[in-house]
Amino acid sequence: MTTVTMNISLTDDLKAFVDSRIKTRGYSSTSEYMRDLVRRDEERAKEERFKALIEEGLQSDSAGDWNDLRTAFLAESGVQTPGQRSA
Repeated sequence: MTTVTMNISLTDDLKAFVDSRIKTRGYSSTSEYMRDLVRRDEERAKEERFKALIEEGLQSDSAGDWNDLRTAFLAESGVQTPGQRSA
């Protein structure tokens, strides 16, 4: 993994906020805090994309019946539903 350097400019108030977050949340550096923020934003973007794809699929004509899709998915993934479990 290659590491690159970025410079950002913050107001005094924002810098104080970042410093406070670093101290109270146990980050070892500003860089660690910023990497965490970027990773969290990246995860949110992935979730938004996933939701958009689900919505797109549900709106398409080929989506099919939800119960049929659910049954097929559960069968493929090996998940047992309550009715399939043996005592």
